[in-house]
Amino acid sequence: MSFTHAPSRRIAETGPRSEAEQQTRFDLAAAYRLAALNGWDDLIYTHISASVPGEPGHFLINPFGFAFDEVCASNLVKIDIHGNSVGTSEHPVNATGFALHAAVHAARADAFCVMHLHNTAGVAVSAQPAGLLPASQHALRFYGQLAYHDYEGLAFSPAESERLVAHLADKPAMLLRNHGTLTAGRTVAEAYVLMATLIKACEIQLQAQACGADLVVPADAVAARTAQQLYDDGAIEGALEWPALLRKLDRLDRSYRD
Repeated sequence: MSFTHAPSRRIAETGPRSEAEQQTRFDLAAAYRLAALNGWDDLIYTHISASVPGEPGHFLINPFGFAFDEVCASNLVKIDIHGNSVGTSEHPVNATGFALHAAVHAARADAFCVMHLHNTAGVAVSAQPAGLLPASQHALRFYGQLAYHDYEGLAFSPAESERLVAHLADKPAMLLRNHGTLTAGRTVAEAYVLMATLIKACEIQLQAQACGADLVVPADAVAARTAQQLYDDGAIEGALEWPALLRKLDRLDRSYRD
């Protein structure tokens, strides 16, 4: 199969780029660079997408063939949920990446940013029958709030799209069995912080299991109460962390803003 998505057609942009879109491009490019710094990337594969403010059905995604540390604000590709290229970008996008992200954006109005990775810890925990255990405070963020989707192969069909979004429902995160992790955030910052928390939870679980002993986990009532506290009445996550992360990235390399 070809992994390159061939756009059905090209749609011209209706006007100059808005300040809101430019800010989204900065944030999304930063998320790619930070993911690369953390070693969360997988060659040229996996994706982070973000909706274009004020343009329903349009989202931004990485150009296929670029490593995460090459992504910048200007080379992000604008595409719509039907597969049409929007604007003047000549870069292709990954076919399965487009299909997965388009499905989630179409199904979830609150999924402004969708982050899907093949990080090692997430794939390893996804392959465990019990999935993520409530074995750490990080994991308790997802207690009762983590979806699962069984592996169906490389080709991502419309039928699988329906199954995946049904399994995701209204949850903020998912383990794709034998495949990877996914988070959906109301901002780029929220999707990123949720992913950082999920990956940390998976890493802790794997290290705790390495000794071969049974794990100590909190009682259900404690886990549920902690999860509710971490949910914080639905406050958008990442509001405090994101500026600090951007300051770090700016000290290292500001080219993501290009």
